[in-house]
Amino acid sequence: MAVFEVKQGSSPVILGFPHTGTEAPANIWERLNDNGKLLADTDWHIHHLYDGLLSDATTVRATFHRYVIDANRDPAGVSLYPGQNTTGLVPETDFDGKAIWKDGQVPDEADIAKRLRDFHAPYHAALAAEIERVRAIHGVAILYDCHSIRSHIPFLFEGKLPDFNIGTDMGKTCDSAIEQATLTAVKAAEGYDSVLNGRFKGGWTTRHYGQPETGVHAIQMELAQSTHLETEAPPFAYDTAKAERLRVHLKDILVRIEQIAPGLKR
Repeated sequence: MAVFEVKQGSSPVILGFPHTGTEAPANIWERLNDNGKLLADTDWHIHHLYDGLLSDATTVRATFHRYVIDANRDPAGVSLYPGQNTTGLVPETDFDGKAIWKDGQVPDEADIAKRLRDFHAPYHAALAAEIERVRAIHGVAILYDCHSIRSHIPFLFEGKLPDFNIGTDMGKTCDSAIEQATLTAVKAAEGYDSVLNGRFKGGWTTRHYGQPETGVHAIQMELAQSTHLETEAPPFAYDTAKAERLRVHLKDILVRIEQIAPGLKR
């Protein structure tokens, strides 16, 4: 299987998709239990949701599922949110805290090392290469990392998640102009709510690549799946009407970010 898909563009904006993949090699798939095989924690349809919104944007998408290995986790296994419920580099449970592997089939250190080599590392090598290519063209690169999650997951957070969840690690991963442009766009989105650096402050991808002093800026957008799915349960069907309403605002965000880029050159 191809570990990643890349579409090269000429924009200073790069879209990352670490969690839309649903593929797993047979030897890994067979180890998942029935709950794991639901692939419930996929960022369902997100690459379709963003498709065509910024025609010249580069896209880098992992094709493997996060249960194979999570492309948005620190390869050293360090928790993104110490002291809070979360899932690891190779999850043992789903977002509800339920086991996803058959008895005796939980991946061990050797499994994890192999998956780091075969999946995590190639995806990030591709992403890093595109960031460097774009920065060489423009003097700046803006990584917009695309995510979604169910709006209600008691195991991870209380209550309902806002529709737009912007993560910049408390302003560390991008210039404040990018943060403010994104906030302006989501605040203007009638009928939606939003938060900056709430429960989700940006995953490892955003925190690792977002180094504004080097000309590389990163921001994560975590969308509540209620904004674009028919239901947040199997079969996690795409709701075209909801999605088209949302795409107007996502395009506004991306266009604003792209327009800011020339002023961010070091």
